[in-house]
Amino acid sequence: MHFALTTRLAAEFFGTAIMVILGNGSVADVELRGTKGEKSGWLTIAVGYGFGVMIPALMFGSVSGNHINPAFTIGLAVAGAFPWSEVLPYLCVQFLGAIIGQLIVVLCFKPHYDITENPESILGTFSTIDATKNYFNGFVTEFFGTFTLVFSALAITNSPVFAHGNQGAGFIGIGLLVMVLVTSFGGPTGPALNPARDLGPRLVHALLPLKHKGSSQWSYAWVPVAAPICAGISAALLYKTVFGL
Repeated sequence: MHFALTTRLAAEFFGTAIMVILGNGSVADVELRGTKGEKSGWLTIAVGYGFGVMIPALMFGSVSGNHINPAFTIGLAVAGAFPWSEVLPYLCVQFLGAIIGQLIVVLCFKPHYDITENPESILGTFSTIDATKNYFNGFVTEFFGTFTLVFSALAITNSPVFAHGNQGAGFIGIGLLVMVLVTSFGGPTGPALNPARDLGPRLVHALLPLKHKGSSQWSYAWVPVAAPICAGISAALLYKTVFGL
């Protein structure tokens, strides 16, 4: 069933917002002072982001494709599998959804933001941070993490199992894929794997008057935007070359 563009844009907006609410909500639960989940660990974040992608996929995968990621949308367009006329609308609602999702996270955790004094703990609930201040390593990590995400997601959604009516299993697989990517590629950068997920919340961090928030680290902000887009394009083109789209 083909849905109107406005319906698909609504799905992308809500899907991206839910991803950020569940994903960055799990980060806030771990990193902010006084929460019930404070210091519960990296696996909490991995589960949060895995389900943060899985749930919207189950909800909206058959509506909009559940891109919820500009790297995926642009990669598909470059590979000729998505119309360029719809790229900008998709990207706009993805970024807007990420911003709204982050605002909801802040609203829910506001008392804990107020008592958290570590600026990097606060920023980490919004956007990614390179652990060693090595931007080259950050770029490499974000590139290969996103490449794995996009290539694997294309393989899952184009597999015979997915094509023969088992879409739910495919969407669950993509959620598990994100979960394991956070555990395997998460240490150096966060990771972002998604320009909207990083840049939208970083804008919110820059604009909100939070106590102890510190720098938004704009000098690093290009990495989780450029690296995933380059990776998305490369992964989509490679998959198309080898397997077709």
